[in-house]
Amino acid sequence: MKKITYSIENEYLSPYASFSIDAKRDIPIKECEIRTEYQRDRDRILHSKSFRRLKHKTQVFLSPEGDHYRTRLTHTLEVSQIARSISRALRLNEDLTEAIALGHDLGHTPFGHAGERTLRSITGHFNHNEQSLRVVEVLEDGGAGLNLTTLVKDGILNHKKGLVPSSLEGMVVNLSDRIAYINHDIDDGIRAGLIREEDLPTMSTQVLGSSKGERINNMIYDIVRYSENKDYVKQSPEFDKATNLLREYMFSSLYNQTNKAKADEVKVTDLLTHMFETYRANPTNLPDFYQSLMDKYPLEVVISDYIAGMTDTYAIAEYKKLFIPSVWKL
Repeated sequence: MKKITYSIENEYLSPYASFSIDAKRDIPIKECEIRTEYQRDRDRILHSKSFRRLKHKTQVFLSPEGDHYRTRLTHTLEVSQIARSISRALRLNEDLTEAIALGHDLGHTPFGHAGERTLRSITGHFNHNEQSLRVVEVLEDGGAGLNLTTLVKDGILNHKKGLVPSSLEGMVVNLSDRIAYINHDIDDGIRAGLIREEDLPTMSTQVLGSSKGERINNMIYDIVRYSENKDYVKQSPEFDKATNLLREYMFSSLYNQTNKAKADEVKVTDLLTHMFETYRANPTNLPDFYQSLMDKYPLEVVISDYIAGMTDTYAIAEYKKLFIPSVWKL
């Protein structure tokens, strides 16, 4: 069965694709008769606890009322869908692409980028892409990690803007992440009444499209057209400029604005800071697993591991347990 997959890849995939037969992992494991190594990585990520927790982690809006705002999980699924479409069109390895996409945000903190900024401020260094790699290498499966293949880990680490993955599949996820979050954040911002479609930069909408669906479709098509049969995956200069302009608009009009959806970020900073300082002063408050990590890693790193792994709801519950008196009966 797996040999058939290898044969199909040899006949179908681009010479610039990453072939499953070449996949490498740090600790060799017994081969699966059915699945390739990239398919196994995808399945390991999909069944991990870190992946399941994404459904209760904020994307942009903290605790929004309504069921249609994105979470970190729905963002991940949208990135995966966009990335798979691009990879399929470019004849790249769709399984590798999907594994990277599903794992790229496993290390994201609760409360979105507000949580990430707080941990970075406290420790001096914290980036969610590096934490995602740490999750799959160190923290998952009771400390054993997921033992993922080299290119999946490389794509997870290098999915942020400004970083360059080693594989074209990683480059696809890097671009797909940007396409997804810009467009779904616009959609959520409009739903929240914080921005309007007609306020988006005209230079961007003329190039990219005037609706979410148009923009995503056109951005995918542009990448495929510009990167077909090439040893890179990029947007055309015209689309790259229009995308950057739209991204700048989102930072100035939504991400960095004080509004009703962002007002609780000050509370988030206080909540996470108080928790962090309490664990630093009293490490025995940490769960046993994280206490066991203190023999290998600095205390600040271990505390960051614990807090970054929390969902929004768990972080609030943990804060209450630490600082809010419990109701008790005589």
